[in-house]
Amino acid sequence: MATKPQWEPDSSVLADTSMAHFTRQAEARFGLELDDYSSLHQWSVDQPEHFWGLLWDYMGVISSQPYECVVKDVAVMPGAKWFPGARLNFAENLLVSRECELAVVFRGERGKRTTLSGEELYQAASRMAKALIAAGVEPGDRVAGYLPNIPEAVISMLAVASIGAVWSSCSPDFGAEGVVDRFGQIEPKILISTDGYLYNGKSHEMLGKLQSLLDSLPSVKQVIVIPFLSSVPAIDQLRGAVTWDQFVEGFAGGEIRFVQVAFDHPLYILYSSGTTGTPKCIVHGHGGTLLQHLKEHRLHVGLERGDRLFYFTTCGWMMWNWLASALASKVTLVLYDGSPFFPDEGAMFDLLEGEGVTHFGTSAKYLAALDKTGLKPSDDYDLSALGSILSTGSPLSPDTYDYVYHNIKKDLMLSSISGGTDIVSCFVLGNPMLPVWPGELQCIGLGMKVEVLDDEGRPLTAGQSGELCCTQSFPSMPVAFWDDPEGLKYHAAYFGKYPGIWCHGDWVSLTEHGGMIIYGRSDATLNPGGVRIGTAEIYRQAEKIEEVLESLAITQRWKGDERIVLFVRLRDGFELDEGVESRIRQEIRSRASPRHVPSKIVQVSDIPRTKSGKIVEIAVKKIVHNERVSNREALANPEALTLFANLGILQSD
Repeated sequence: MATKPQWEPDSSVLADTSMAHFTRQAEARFGLELDDYSSLHQWSVDQPEHFWGLLWDYMGVISSQPYECVVKDVAVMPGAKWFPGARLNFAENLLVSRECELAVVFRGERGKRTTLSGEELYQAASRMAKALIAAGVEPGDRVAGYLPNIPEAVISMLAVASIGAVWSSCSPDFGAEGVVDRFGQIEPKILISTDGYLYNGKSHEMLGKLQSLLDSLPSVKQVIVIPFLSSVPAIDQLRGAVTWDQFVEGFAGGEIRFVQVAFDHPLYILYSSGTTGTPKCIVHGHGGTLLQHLKEHRLHVGLERGDRLFYFTTCGWMMWNWLASALASKVTLVLYDGSPFFPDEGAMFDLLEGEGVTHFGTSAKYLAALDKTGLKPSDDYDLSALGSILSTGSPLSPDTYDYVYHNIKKDLMLSSISGGTDIVSCFVLGNPMLPVWPGELQCIGLGMKVEVLDDEGRPLTAGQSGELCCTQSFPSMPVAFWDDPEGLKYHAAYFGKYPGIWCHGDWVSLTEHGGMIIYGRSDATLNPGGVRIGTAEIYRQAEKIEEVLESLAITQRWKGDERIVLFVRLRDGFELDEGVESRIRQEIRSRASPRHVPSKIVQVSDIPRTKSGKIVEIAVKKIVHNERVSNREALANPEALTLFANLGILQSD
């Protein structure tokens, strides 16, 4: 266990953080003495009406009608009603960025760079909103984006939200079947797409997929195609298709008439990964999304006006929605679409340096992969503007913390954050007033009553592993699941294990520093001999071996019990010989425990993962046991699953 943190905030700037300012306002308004973050967090969950009400005022939420009360029935979950009576619009709160000299920067693989000032973004959203209204889009209608991470995606979302319609998006690497699995459930009236996209130096045409898609989406009345690969895409054969310029032609900009909606009026429909069945359509509201993101951006990330936020994401991951909300904090959004390793492993650092990025968000897998390349950005790039790195998608190992601080930058806040599509935000995340300890997420988010529970629902203390649960309502809970009028799917997803308590599905433990360690998904935890083991505990050790690029562990039913099987993907040119296997076992045994040592280690050429980069242990376990895996379209590389079928080596001791 580490004896000292890897980073501590500069004491000279602590008092000037937004977290400190907010704390002082809480003390002044309510007569409190809040000596540290622990006391601030405790107050935020003990007095949710006071906390969320103060947050609304502190963030300057724009609303046309005030709320009647902060929350009704806060103890009821699901069922609490947040900010009843309030009327507001999500897009109106984001388009305060109209004042900004630079609101959006886009960089593409081939060097294309596009910028939008705040005023240009506002006017583009205004034109799009008017065109959508003329096309018959009304409040509550769904508009779907099948898009790369380009400025038009942000413009479209803002326009859709401004008129009270509902935005939903998928990234263009989704196959037609995967898109239909999602959009087919919500029946969009308008579909917005590009004619193709770029990835890893290659062009990927999309018009053929669009044709197939439209055959399965009869609800779509019009398709808007954005020229991306070609200046004049061949759209004549697509039903109801027009180009972006044709769609907005004839509509001038001007002041937007933001439709005022209730706090919980649907804003987004996001999707579960779909690796265990048809994707769940998760509906999030205007107010909850806005307030939660304002809290996270300004207090927990420390965003300030003029900062530049870049999150490596696609439009199919909730981090895109999280990124877009930063417009409400008057920062510049830096967008990128393509491979993070094109044309080489330094691609993202060229972008960080060139755009003066202050906050860089990425995945734990990317940082771990970067470590394996041996790149030392601190030697080759000017990262003086960079103040924080955010990481999510999977647990960030202590070794990767070491890599970041030794090879990227010593003086920055490395925030491992965790939440998900389910809450379009975080349960556990960073804090610019707290130290960073290796392998730990810094703190539980303000207003989130997170506890670790055992199987009987009893709270556990620091060092004890259990389920990550939230025992009190919060504003960014889903409004509903789509087409779930009785709420049965919603209830089963989160409240089936502990009635009235949100069970998130992560296997975790609290730390003595007030942070958290995440061991993996609780449905993927291993249970050999009745001992629960988090998969991340094995990955952290196995991936220390130089030859191992990534790994995946499951339990295989074997002789009346279960045994651990570890699959490894090695660097090009390496084989899993006795020496490599021995070093993997020794590393796991000495740094985890003998119980963590796999019975079998098997080399594979690829490991299946979701579109957002998460490995899928459950799907592999099903394949190994000759069970059906549904909805393979949800995977980024579904062909990798075939590597795990009928492995003879798994039939022996």
